[in-house]
Amino acid sequence: MITRPALTTGRKDLVAALIDLAIAEDLADAGDITTLATVPGSLMCQCVIEGKEPAVVAGLELAQKVFERFDPRIGLECLLKDGDSIDGVRTRIALVNGPAGSILTAERLVLNLMQRMSGVATLTRKYAQLAKPHGIQILDTRKTTPGMRQLQKEAVRLGGGTNHRFGLYDAILIKDNHVKIAGGVAQAVKLAKIRYPDKRVEVEVTNLDEVRQALEQNADAILLDNMSPKMVKDSVALIDGKAFIEVSGGITLDTISSYFINGVDAISCGALTHSAANVDMSLEVEKYYE
Repeated sequence: MITRPALTTGRKDLVAALIDLAIAEDLADAGDITTLATVPGSLMCQCVIEGKEPAVVAGLELAQKVFERFDPRIGLECLLKDGDSIDGVRTRIALVNGPAGSILTAERLVLNLMQRMSGVATLTRKYAQLAKPHGIQILDTRKTTPGMRQLQKEAVRLGGGTNHRFGLYDAILIKDNHVKIAGGVAQAVKLAKIRYPDKRVEVEVTNLDEVRQALEQNADAILLDNMSPKMVKDSVALIDGKAFIEVSGGITLDTISSYFINGVDAISCGALTHSAANVDMSLEVEKYYE
């Protein structure tokens, strides 16, 4: 089974760096000139974050970090928690209290991040719910928005999916171009095991001959790439429990049921992170006061 590695300090630092970059992108050296012009600095307000369509909520923990980065005086009261489902129109997700100007300046960044993460979590849950009765994991990929990988992978987890490798540094996944340059599947797996004997080695294969080569070199995991359901069944029979079996390659919600095959351990899907639609959310001022 693929398990989610513990978050390291380095990854946490990446989230802080992402927040700082997004703030710099929005404010540059001038700040929020619209809010500075129209909102008195002494004004306080209470706002609500609302969901406007059925979805899985994700990003509340991150929203707290963003608000704190803008102004420590902003308070976030979560009415739901990350991973909760909402049923749609004007579902109250959280209350925001504090200086009105700071909240309005932070509003779009908070919503952008929550909408994106919630979109990933929502799509992942659709896949995961279909796969769960068959004991098959739904895996994400590295097809993420640069700089947002940790957030998108967290959203996958909240949606019921399982995180694959986080980067090029934490697991070996031999792809087609590696195979080509190394001189074949067998040679690529052999080289990987020699260089990194303590690492789990997974290799991508496209036909039964490559499956055999992977087995000969004791690959820990075999990725069946762009195979038909019939080829997957044949490959599963050949592997016969000797390696973890992952299936991948353009699998959609409409086609995934064809790959619920006994012996398949996981199905990976890049669409979870590169094609999820943002969830419609808004932040609305409910009251303001001096």
